[in-house]
Formats: sequence, structure tokens, C-alpha cells
Amino acid sequence: MAVPKRRTSKSKQSQRRSHDALAAPVVGFCPQCKAPKLPHRVCPSCGWYRDRTVIETDEE
Repeated sequence: MAVPKRRTSKSKQSQRRSHDALAAPVVGFCPQCKAPKLPHRVCPSCGWYRDRTVIETDEE
């Protein structure tokens, strides 16, 4: 069974974990209603996606 010969230092431990941080989601704005939305998704407030209405909403 493999066992580490030396204890992992705090520096090496932190270097390994440097990619584990959470990133904030990227938020774009709808060109139609200017509401914040996630990229490559239908706007939840107006139903607009790629220059056309995809989903009918009550706010129109």
C-alpha cells in the first residue's frame, strides 16, 4: 500500500487547492428588456432569445 514518505507542506497543500474556489456566475443582460440573465438561455422576464420571442410571458 502506498504511503507518503513526508508530510505535505502547507504551501503544497494550498497550491493543490488553488483551483477549488467557487467562481461567481457570469450575468449578461437581455437586449430586449435589459433584465439580467444567464448567457445562452432564454430571458426569464420577457422570453426573448436570439432576436425572437421563444416563450410567451404575461409581461408582454
